[in-house]
Amino acid sequence: MTDTIISEESAESVDYSHQPSIWSRLFRNPSVVIGGLLIAIIVSLVPAAPFITPLDPTEISPRNRNKVPGFETVHKDEEGNKYTQVAHMGTDKLGRDVFARVIYGARVSLIVGLSVAVIAVSIGLFIGLMAGYFRLVDAVVMRVMDGLMAIPSILLAIALVSLSGASLFTVIMAIVIPEIPRVVRLVRSIVLSIREEPYVEAAISVGTPTPKILIRHVLPNTIAPLIVQGTFICGSAILLEAILSFLGVGVPPEIPTWGNIMAQGRDLFQIFPHSIFYPGIFLTLTVLAINMLGDGLRDTIDPRMSKEI
Repeated sequence: MTDTIISEESAESVDYSHQPSIWSRLFRNPSVVIGGLLIAIIVSLVPAAPFITPLDPTEISPRNRNKVPGFETVHKDEEGNKYTQVAHMGTDKLGRDVFARVIYGARVSLIVGLSVAVIAVSIGLFIGLMAGYFRLVDAVVMRVMDGLMAIPSILLAIALVSLSGASLFTVIMAIVIPEIPRVVRLVRSIVLSIREEPYVEAAISVGTPTPKILIRHVLPNTIAPLIVQGTFICGSAILLEAILSFLGVGVPPEIPTWGNIMAQGRDLFQIFPHSIFYPGIFLTLTVLAINMLGDGLRDTIDPRMSKEI
């Protein structure tokens, strides 16, 4: 009987030791693989933009206005020599190459998305830790967060940009502020549950300093959910930046972004739809890839949402 029990326990221990690692589970998740591959392709376009197309995305060429995709356009090099270039995605109403503008527009969208995700997660993590661990701070901070969440994100962003003026920094901060309360509420909910765990109470009873408790016992439990939340914030920020630029309150119009490319082509959309179609496709694929990656990460590394893959 004893031998049977020992063998069963040994078998169980072997089974646990052969559990797939986090990396193998990630690579077995189709959402992570497809989303990560699409993001890698789009991100690779940013440093490779000068090699992909030699055209200046801001160069105005009246002779090349509203050319359809695949049409050959005429340009001049730095020495004034004329040369022809295939307009892979056509040109807009000012003769600017849509392909070059879409490729260079990816820079702004990715910068905005990553910057907003990093800043919002960093600030929200600190505020959420304080609010979840200290009850007095919680009573004050969460009322402020509730007030910010009561205002629609797009309206708050438009108001902030209108007051401060259009610039890349202003757009980033205008999108960060509505995202902070969401991170704060997520971190606070995790801290409230971790704070009641026996190992945290034991650390408090032996006089462990509060900063050490937060860093060693509380902070590690927030990493996985914050990674997942950060991906969704990145996708939301890219989409919100495109909306602001489309409405004319985003980055200055001389800086190509997917939003203002579509805004400048909407007047002739029925006749020349390529000015909106191609940047819209890139925007859709980018946000879709980020959301797919976020879903895959949530299913794989978030203990509360994980499932067998």
